[in-house]
Amino acid sequence: MDANLPERIRARVVPECAELTIAHGMPVVVLQPGQWLAAARTLRDEFGFDMLLDITAVDWPGQAQRFEVVMHMYSTHERVRVRLKTRVTESDPTVDSLVPLFGSAAFLERECHEMFGIRFNGNADLRPILLYEGFVGHPLRKDYPKEQEQPLVPYLETARDNPRDA
Repeated sequence: MDANLPERIRARVVPECAELTIAHGMPVVVLQPGQWLAAARTLRDEFGFDMLLDITAVDWPGQAQRFEVVMHMYSTHERVRVRLKTRVTESDPTVDSLVPLFGSAAFLERECHEMFGIRFNGNADLRPILLYEGFVGHPLRKDYPKEQEQPLVPYLETARDNPRDA
């Protein structure tokens, strides 16, 4: 990592954010939910973080801002990562969608929505991607009851649907 990169990010992005630290050799930017999209755009356009690697969340039950939404970006030119984090409340777990910046965000946001219940303003397709329609709850929340039974979904398999069994 370029030794000046954290300072350049601090000068351009952090005045809008709460803090910048270094963790596991990468800059970590903590910001307010309303600054999520603008910070990602600045990192992409001005710092060359041209690849979105992941969007996920961490559940902190009992805290006022229960969910920490986390994004990892990568610069294919500089070969360095950056992490953006923001906190949202359980009553309004919403951040702006990154779909306008990265098409792949559509699927990453669907997974985060499905597993944690985080909503992404601007992503019109937050259908389940890993679970089935009708699944109740968000299984990666720490208060999700692991013994909870889900409604059964009728599944019909015929020889026509699965030709190898014919």
